[in-house]
Amino acid sequence: MRQVEAQGAGTIFGDLIAGTVWADVAAQSHEAKRSMLNFFATALGSANDPAVTAALRTLLPFSGAATSTIIGRTERLDAMCASFLNAISANLLDFDDTHLDTIIHPAAPVAAPVLALAQARGFSGQAVLTAFILGVEVECRVGNAVSPGHYARGWHITSTCGVFGAAAACAKLLGLSADQISNAIGIAASQSAGIVENLPSAAKNVSVGNAARNGLFAALLAAEGYSASPRAIEGTLGWARAMGDEPDMAQLTGGLGKTWEIAKNTYKPYPAGIVFHAVIDACFELRASLNQRIDSIASITVQGSALLLARGDRPVRNERDARVSIHHCAACALLLGAAGVTEFADATVFRPDIVSLRQKVRAMPDASLPDGAARVIIQLTSGETFEKLVMEAKGSLADPLSDRDVEAKVRDCARLGGTGWDIDRIIDGVWRLDTLADVASLMRVHG
Repeated sequence: MRQVEAQGAGTIFGDLIAGTVWADVAAQSHEAKRSMLNFFATALGSANDPAVTAALRTLLPFSGAATSTIIGRTERLDAMCASFLNAISANLLDFDDTHLDTIIHPAAPVAAPVLALAQARGFSGQAVLTAFILGVEVECRVGNAVSPGHYARGWHITSTCGVFGAAAACAKLLGLSADQISNAIGIAASQSAGIVENLPSAAKNVSVGNAARNGLFAALLAAEGYSASPRAIEGTLGWARAMGDEPDMAQLTGGLGKTWEIAKNTYKPYPAGIVFHAVIDACFELRASLNQRIDSIASITVQGSALLLARGDRPVRNERDARVSIHHCAACALLLGAAGVTEFADATVFRPDIVSLRQKVRAMPDASLPDGAARVIIQLTSGETFEKLVMEAKGSLADPLSDRDVEAKVRDCARLGGTGWDIDRIIDGVWRLDTLADVASLMRVHG
């Protein structure tokens, strides 16, 4: 604690990042590759989404040298613009990886700039993985230090903390000194933004894109001599207090380099907010118990934590609302027995039978349930009642997706996105990332 007060978190992060070599993080590389695979899955799935296409049209006239690929497409932009676009596409479907302690989606804001920069500058896969692991460590530790108050105040934590991870990772990739890395993290503190109110809109993805681009920008500025306070995060007038409450310093730097946050990463089986996965799992099980008596349902009660209700007790007006709706998650799981990308698309969201079943769902708080758990109670018109409690959803640390599950997700998302990329090459390349001399081979449109 005294060390942080004397040196500042930026200095401590800078020392660790500058001094870390591959051997220090190699044990975390398998989880990092899983996270990278999931990143490619979600980016490929959204490659031709109208939001990505609109952002590309906006940025293309202003891009510098076209060094870096837009995942799933043929276009290239400069590294900062590519970082922005690839982070957006990786976050659009609400299908990205999740650090459950903070609800940060670690990969999008960190993998996007690291891969874009590595492609532009010719860095190795081992260097990319080292930087990525360190970037995830920084963003999640910053998130740990300000959770849960930061998110509860309305800050979109993937965006606000992701910029620190992006800055740390890019600074490591650039080979900056400890002081320069500290400066990059401090510069990132001045570029952190993103609000929860925008979650049901494309504006959410803009702040995730900005986290990726601004983190890279912070590292590039630090490389050119820009400086920042080493206490930009935790200082009296620093980022944490300006955007929340006093940070938990033990969570910020305690045990740094001994424990790794990427080991806590999880991967979604459903393209919806992570807190709704237990609702979906419970409804899948109840559907089997109902034995095709869906038409006899009189009411559906979903009980969960304050976070579940704050995120998902909302009207459904579009597919983005559906991905963060308790009512839609329950309805599609019960009626369709599925919760994939198709079940959250407009064609399904506005089906009359789905709309009708959604109207039978009500959400109620249960303070005894932790975040990520849910209880679903169904009452039939006959008065018969069915109940299911799910404490650990599929995809959680207790019931994780397998490597093969993640690979299947890459293939499914690639089909959804309609990309011409060679998916077998992507999957193989990510599993061998630490052996690649240059990540450019991974980022090629064709093999």
